[in-house]
Amino acid sequence: MYVADTKRLTLAGARKMMATAIGEAEAAGIPIAVAIADAGGHLVMLERMDGGRFHTVHSSTTKAVCAASNKRPTTAKGAQAQPLDTTHAIGLALAAGPERWTAMEGGYPIIFGGECVGGIGVSGGDWAFDDRVARAAIEAIGATYRIDAK
Repeated sequence: MYVADTKRLTLAGARKMMATAIGEAEAAGIPIAVAIADAGGHLVMLERMDGGRFHTVHSSTTKAVCAASNKRPTTAKGAQAQPLDTTHAIGLALAAGPERWTAMEGGYPIIFGGECVGGIGVSGGDWAFDDRVARAAIEAIGATYRIDAK
């Protein structure tokens, strides 16, 4: 009982997710940045498309880390999914660290067999586009973004 078996995201899985996300963005003509982190919030892959704005690197990375940490999609809600006003959302980002928490949509946990194996963050489109691309990348490896899904 002192050691647990765990799942982990492989580089092959991260590459498949990255290819899917970039393919979606190329098809839409929207340059994005995509970050994929492991369950501990450590970066596995990061890519910014030609023409992508430089700030999207930080945004996508923060989204991936936050989603992996909270094990839920990034939104303007607190760690316990409570609604936050702007002041509290900014305060939480400052308290947790601006590289660790964000209220911006486009970050999703990567759930495999009920276990969080990482997070993905997409930045560069509007929030709905970033969300859609992140979900498509997760689905490309047979994972989900809901902890209760098996």
